[in-house]
Amino acid sequence: MASSRPSRPDFNGPAHEVARALIGATVLVDGVGGTIVETEAYDHEDPASHSFSGPTPRNAVMFGPPGRVYVYRSYGIHWCLNFVCGAIGHGAGVLIRAIEPQAGIDVMRARRGLDDLRLLCSGPGKLGQALGITHALNGARLDRKPLRVLAATQDLPVIAGPRIGISRAVDQPWRFGLRGSAFLSKPFR
Repeated sequence: MASSRPSRPDFNGPAHEVARALIGATVLVDGVGGTIVETEAYDHEDPASHSFSGPTPRNAVMFGPPGRVYVYRSYGIHWCLNFVCGAIGHGAGVLIRAIEPQAGIDVMRARRGLDDLRLLCSGPGKLGQALGITHALNGARLDRKPLRVLAATQDLPVIAGPRIGISRAVDQPWRFGLRGSAFLSKPFR
């Protein structure tokens, strides 16, 4: 019997719905990646979002078509991976905070310089380094090489809570995670 579940995630919905639906999806960059276990949603009406003040050269991709990559540098050090969602011109995205490594683990270990599987991708900066994310991917389509995103194959227990690492709209419950995962960036409170 064929599954009625789509093979690719739908990026057309509101950021918080897409962020929740991405838990359990698979992300691969040149064959390196794993299962998404933690996300955060950001919307143009959200003061914590890069799109809050409108389009700029830095955030223009967030206002483009859904299903694209928005890459930015955090603290001038780490490249962060985001998926654009919502309608064209809306300005919304999902930060991929953590994955459970499953493919290309030796490559990730070499890029990160450590062996502990739990620490390879347990935070947006770590994930960016492990997957080889750079600004060159900004605007890339999620359905074209080197990227591949596959929808979750089953419903999983998802928990929600406040986003972390921000100073505005901190109580917005738009951080989502796979309940019980050992690969989260931080435990949910």
